[in-house]
Amino acid sequence: DTVMIPIGKTYFDEDDFKAVVEPLKSGWVLQGKYVKEFEDVFSSFTDVKNSVAVSSGSTALQLVLSTYGLKEGDEVILPSFTWIATANAIEYTGAKPVFVDIDLSTYNIDVNKIENAITERTKGIIPVHLFGLCADMDAINSIAKKHNLFVVEDAACALGSYYKGRHCGSFGDYGCFSFHPRKSITTGEGGMITTNDAAKSDLCRSLRNHGASDKKALPFLLSDYDNLGYNFRMTDIQGALGVSQMKKINFLLDERKKAAALYDKHLSKIEWLNLPAAGKDYTHSYQSYVCMFMPEEINEKNVEKISSKRNEFMMMLEREGAATRQGTHSVAHQQYYKKKYCLENSDCFNSKAAEMCTIAFPVYPGISENEIISVATIAEKYKP
Repeated sequence: DTVMIPIGKTYFDEDDFKAVVEPLKSGWVLQGKYVKEFEDVFSSFTDVKNSVAVSSGSTALQLVLSTYGLKEGDEVILPSFTWIATANAIEYTGAKPVFVDIDLSTYNIDVNKIENAITERTKGIIPVHLFGLCADMDAINSIAKKHNLFVVEDAACALGSYYKGRHCGSFGDYGCFSFHPRKSITTGEGGMITTNDAAKSDLCRSLRNHGASDKKALPFLLSDYDNLGYNFRMTDIQGALGVSQMKKINFLLDERKKAAALYDKHLSKIEWLNLPAAGKDYTHSYQSYVCMFMPEEINEKNVEKISSKRNEFMMMLEREGAATRQGTHSVAHQQYYKKKYCLENSDCFNSKAAEMCTIAFPVYPGISENEIISVATIAEKYKP
């Protein structure tokens, strides 16, 4: 029976177990001092002035988009190759998600295609730092400035990712992070909003807590509610785990980078796999290690054939004991969006090709060189 090398694995140690028990012992389990400490530690690591903890990366996006007063008829630009939550957050506001294709060498939004998607109804851009590689933020910010658009960074995968020496989540009006179990640190579910603007962070704090204002005349009276908010709070149990996870953030990130370097070394012989690469201005945090299965140049005629070979290859890895996944999906080709906005298969073709031909290999703290070698050895057996 082959031992399964999982696609990802959470890393918890004794400190994490102890941390989670502290709020239980104190009896205070909802948002409290540990959430505040987590926010402070996160701000200090990312070098962003304000961090606001919320219940997930998805609610982080929803909350910040709700601050723009978007309505039906408005448009927000995003890459098509991303997790569906990016588009859903726009959809909930009543605005229309406008999908832009990606650059296949980075899997991030193709900055050369953004301006063609801008209309008089466009209000903002959501670049996604996919798999731990920052989008080209200088180009995106200069387009946004020229057209007077907001920028919200979807940094769900990108804790530990840098562009020109700056941590992601510090370039746009807001950054939104996720702490889902496959991310670099986890609080089970959970998310963080970052912003350098104090007024924006105050508004987010109010909105995550039903729209409550901080001011109340007497301690036993309820707050005033100045805004229409949500219950997007993080619990102190999650906050305590977040603090404990952030204490080993450099170790956790180094483990991923080490694994990626080993994959680079051991998979480089396989000509039909395009390995992930980061340009000199970028620090990749390798939330995922995603390759393109490319036995030949991909086009609309051969993409189905190549995709079925990729699936065959992934099945072989599965049988031999290594779990893989496709990178992510092309949201423009998910039924809800395809039907509602009458999108064609040929729209955002690179995103569709990436959905059909990418492979994420197992990456997590503690994966050994032997495990990576065994994945590479299985991979080398395949002849596309």
